[in-house]
Amino acid sequence: MTIRGLPSGPARALPFAEGCASIEDALSGDVRRRIVDEVSKAKTFDRAVRHLRDGMRAHCFESGGAPLFSGRWVKAFDQVTRRGGFHALHDWDGKADRFNDDIIAVEVANFAERMIRPADNARARVAIAILLDYYFVHLLGLMALRVWDEGDPNANLDAVTRLLGHLQGPQGSGQRFARDACGLIIIATSHFEPDITAYDRLLARVRLLNPEHRLNLAIAHAAILGCHLRFGLEVTCAGSVRALRDDNVPDYPWLCEAVAMLLEAHAAATARGDRAERGRLSEAILLGLLPDPEALLGADPPESLRTGDSQRTRLRDLFAAHRAELLEDFEEHRPDPAAYSPFSFTFNFPHNLVKGIVVDAAFRGAPWPLALDDLVTALPRSPGLDLGRRSLATTLMGYALASPDTIRGRPHPAIVCDPATGLRAFEAIVRRLAAIA
Repeated sequence: MTIRGLPSGPARALPFAEGCASIEDALSGDVRRRIVDEVSKAKTFDRAVRHLRDGMRAHCFESGGAPLFSGRWVKAFDQVTRRGGFHALHDWDGKADRFNDDIIAVEVANFAERMIRPADNARARVAIAILLDYYFVHLLGLMALRVWDEGDPNANLDAVTRLLGHLQGPQGSGQRFARDACGLIIIATSHFEPDITAYDRLLARVRLLNPEHRLNLAIAHAAILGCHLRFGLEVTCAGSVRALRDDNVPDYPWLCEAVAMLLEAHAAATARGDRAERGRLSEAILLGLLPDPEALLGADPPESLRTGDSQRTRLRDLFAAHRAELLEDFEEHRPDPAAYSPFSFTFNFPHNLVKGIVVDAAFRGAPWPLALDDLVTALPRSPGLDLGRRSLATTLMGYALASPDTIRGRPHPAIVCDPATGLRAFEAIVRRLAAIA
């Protein structure tokens, strides 16, 4: 997974507040229910999905000629984001070597039209509601990438988080996507982008956020990127660290930034005796270090980190100073074969995980009450969450096994959940971190 960049040019003419108000009207009231009512007038599910898809393409939904939602601002937001090298709404077609014409939500609606046949009208309505929420979450992801355009970016990011709360609240389908706007940034930027220079622009802007937002992003980013890079190392790069570094150049500065911030926060939590916070932070730190610890802690950094050597030096100093407490905390995350562990879970691209969750929920006509963030942590620990995480991870792996990707000329599932491999990976990284100079 790679977090992509933002446009470098000004975009102050874009009405961020207008976009927020437009989405809030759609998410906080009964607009979505009325949209589902309107498209569900069709005689069959596939026709209803076609009506829904048409509204997504136009960013406009109507009932009897009266507008229910008008996203007239969406194209302007999308165009200025594209000019900076970032495509939040469209996926990349690796075979055609181009971006797809339709937005991601429409592509999933196309799939649902062809493949899903709900057992009854109630399940059909839920499936349509989930597809509609999937459309709106992409708009929120686009909004999250525009919080720096005007006003206070921290307040703007909080506004997007509040809108996400409406999306995932009682007026919607019940499907969860992310915990906050920081998670939306990760989902919206995990597609392939040809312009890798956009990474640095996004990282520079993230540094303008307050410590709370940067820490939230660091926790989610380190965990998600750690699981993704492990997949890259074990599958895409066939165990070659050199190939992993060459294939993920823009990811390493982001990973270094995230882990350094987490180590600082962990040291502060240790000083004030906050065991719960130490547990939350140490899990993310270990996941972030697991794919390539020597890149961040070894004596010879990869080329991608040489320009930010001061950040890496700070990270190494923090780890050396607090190694004993960190190793102690890491043991609390030792995988239990009978419970869910993010150390057992690896995947190719995070946005495809979200897509898989949505497709399965639409198939079943029942939402998953778990977000992407919930799959890269075992915290908080509870029987209900553990069962949900294990069920969702194994369901996603089942789809991946049924439709494997071709990687290095061989079929391989793009999502893996393997407790035995997770335990071996955990034990190996703890040994390396205890011995690393």
